[in-house]
Amino acid sequence: MFYAKLDADSKLERYPYTLTDLRRDNPQTSFPRTITEEIAKAFNCVPVTQVAYTDNYTKNYVRSARNNGGTWEEQWIESDATDDQIAERTTAISNDVRYERNQKLSDCDWTQTNDSPVKDESKWTTYRQALRDVPTQSGFPHTVTWPTKPT
Repeated sequence: MFYAKLDADSKLERYPYTLTDLRRDNPQTSFPRTITEEIAKAFNCVPVTQVAYTDNYTKNYVRSARNNGGTWEEQWIESDATDDQIAERTTAISNDVRYERNQKLSDCDWTQTNDSPVKDESKWTTYRQALRDVPTQSGFPHTVTWPTKPT
């Protein structure tokens, strides 16, 4: 669980903040083994409800927290990514998809040997070609339709 460290005016000082941070920031304090929310609150640390966000490669996200009617919750501050950041992320995603594609090809290399027990080799040949063609799909690398592995 994450906490928010508040200042004397109950304004956000630091987020995310952990109970390990609390111990580290107060070396002269002898805390019990388990720090309760009551103890944390005495040091201006409040629990924060985490909120999921949708990852979009064209955006940058900064994690923060806000007080929502007395309950602290996580918020994600979104801004547009630069063209360089988008290009870098697209390259990384492309590399990940190609790695997965190569793994799928490697997993069925055995079907292409002379002594393979496969009866209908054409299904596997078609499958393997479809894997090789993944980078030519119109949505690559952000939208990929994987071919169905033969049975």
